[in-house]
Amino acid sequence: MKRVPLLMAVLTTVLLAACGVPAQDDPHPVDLPRRPLTASSDAEATASSPPGEVAHVLCLVRGDRLVQIVRRARVYPSVQEQLDELVAGPTRTESESGLSTALAGLVVTASAAPGSRIAVEAAEIDEGSGRSNEILAYGQVVCTLTARADVSAVSFTRAGRHLDVPRADGILTGEPLRASDYVSLLGPA
Repeated sequence: MKRVPLLMAVLTTVLLAACGVPAQDDPHPVDLPRRPLTASSDAEATASSPPGEVAHVLCLVRGDRLVQIVRRARVYPSVQEQLDELVAGPTRTESESGLSTALAGLVVTASAAPGSRIAVEAAEIDEGSGRSNEILAYGQVVCTLTARADVSAVSFTRAGRHLDVPRADGILTGEPLRASDYVSLLGPA
């Protein structure tokens, strides 16, 4: 009877040792694919986005949903460069797949706030611009910027004054916003 527990312990030890993946002591380079992470094939990736060195996220709009897409660039864009890309909207290929922006023509500028928060100065929305969903517009900015490793939250100002903006649930808040405030609006790419 004492042999069975001893045999089980030996077998368990042998099996655990055989299943393990040996750890490496030294770091080693990993080659990542040079295509958008959302592309389903190399041909599609080549057609939609030229190869680059780094990937960054933009949050665009499809219907009434926010969609996170990945773009590649030679260097990681600054916060302002990323906002400018967001306002410029989708590329032709992205537009053909049904993506748009709720920020077209809007002027937004970013400045650093204490503790990896970004303050975004948003111009007054023109009533004749055709924009009907401010929630998607603010969600685009928040989800794009908080996808960055160096941004934890976004707050908004207008003419230098603090601005209360809607979360996904429609409730106005003056608190710094995170992607989690708009998660119910995120749809599949």
